[in-house]
Amino acid sequence: MSFIQDTHDTLWNELADIKDELAARDWFPGTSGNLSIKVSDDPLKFLVTASGRDKRKRTPEDFLLVDENSQPLEETSLKPSAETVLHQRIYQKTNAGCSLHVHTLNNNVISELYGDEGTITFRNQELIKAFNIWDEDGSITVPIVKNYADLPRLAEAVAEQIKPGTFGVLIRNHGITVWGRNGFEAKKHLEAFEFLFGYHLQLKQMTK
Repeated sequence: MSFIQDTHDTLWNELADIKDELAARDWFPGTSGNLSIKVSDDPLKFLVTASGRDKRKRTPEDFLLVDENSQPLEETSLKPSAETVLHQRIYQKTNAGCSLHVHTLNNNVISELYGDEGTITFRNQELIKAFNIWDEDGSITVPIVKNYADLPRLAEAVAEQIKPGTFGVLIRNHGITVWGRNGFEAKKHLEAFEFLFGYHLQLKQMTK
């Protein structure tokens, strides 16, 4: 039991540290965004942000443990984020150990600019090495899905886009969900995507 509790506490602190770093970048406007980290595979259990919390603050009630149906595993007054099902489907479809969902100005603008095309592809960018793409002519494509109000339907739309080489999915005018094998890799992927989005928008502005 002590080992299980130690693992839980370690993962809790890892997710809290990631939350603090992303909050310092102002990536959680209006309590938006949600984060999760996997605690076990079989059965699936993961920590996820509680609904409606101010993510700039660090409290013992920031996360709660949920099961493979996104339901709390312990008696609590907290509610899991409404978008917990997005994280659930990512864990069920990938080997991810951490999933991050944030709403930023850059990722919303990119999703609107390229939403009709359904994807955006980046080439000749050093930062795609963050996704272990080392080819000189390598590229990475980010799918963009419709922002369905029905969250299970939205989660399925995201899950349908997950293929080898996919590390994140944009939701049109909603945000991006990314994942990685652990917290470090998920955060690395998110940072790389946000850099690529910001670079692309700035370049478009300069070359008008």
